Amino acid sequence: MTEKERIKTYNEFTHKMELISTRKMERIGFFDAPASTKYHGAYKGGLFDHSLAVTEELLRMTKKLKLKWQRKESPYIVGMYHDICKCESYIWDEENKAFRYNEDMTIPGHGDKSVIMASTHIKLTEEEIACIRWHMGAFERDTKMWDYYEKAIEKYPNVLYTHTADMAASRIRGI
Repeated sequence: MTEKERIKTYNEFTHKMELISTRKMERIGFFDAPASTKYHGAYKGGLFDHSLAVTEELLRMTKKLKLKWQRKESPYIVGMYHDICKCESYIWDEENKAFRYNEDMTIPGHGDKSVIMASTHIKLTEEEIACIRWHMGAFERDTKMWDYYEKAIEKYPNVLYTHTADMAASRIRGI
């Protein structure tokens, strides 16, 4: 998919919803950033492709499992913005012709940083915050955080479905 096609798809997905504007998403590099440097979506535009796949998985699960969200836009918001932090996480290394991790960030992190970045553009519900923050599930590196992850699932079951959608997109669909 080209950057132009990604922008068109984003506009179609977010049509009639008050989400982050296309212009703001372009400015932070959402449509051409990779989702990683060596795993899923490790190519230019991989971040959008992965985010779209997670959104599609959340929408599929919401319909099939009759998931209840605090607002109807939540699967779109959580799916599209769960990895928004990656807009700043990787930079192109011209010498090696590959993306590498950006060591010069003001705010490091993943789930927390995605919540911070998304919330500067859109008002998030507590459920959306929990889903974005804990989307890594048991892949959370700090095992002391696993208890908080479990508590988040108990309070907001869609936290678990968000993690599942992320895993389906990255591990099964390979995006």
